[in-house]
Amino acid sequence: MQDVLTMLNALHRPRLMMRAARIGAQEYRRSAHLPRLLGYGALPRNGIALLKLIEIEATLEEQRIGSDASYSLVKHLDVLIAMVGEARLLRSTQAPA
Repeated sequence: MQDVLTMLNALHRPRLMMRAARIGAQEYRRSAHLPRLLGYGALPRNGIALLKLIEIEATLEEQRIGSDASYSLVKHLDVLIAMVGEARLLRSTQAPA
């Protein structure tokens, strides 16, 4: 099974969306953003949160590609921002190889 960061590296999204996500991730605050996306309560650890965000983003990507009327670009960017932010936090907590 692939680890979470490898899964993220395999994702291919439009360049402009990812650029916006990286810019937005500079202001990412876990305590403010994650509850809005994952539901309120205790915040999960970085890896678990990232897996849940990947699942949510996959659904949004299907809606985007399928031109679904319920697709929200704002929500998709919000999830991508959280994914980039969580990935940065996860990388910073891992010991250097």
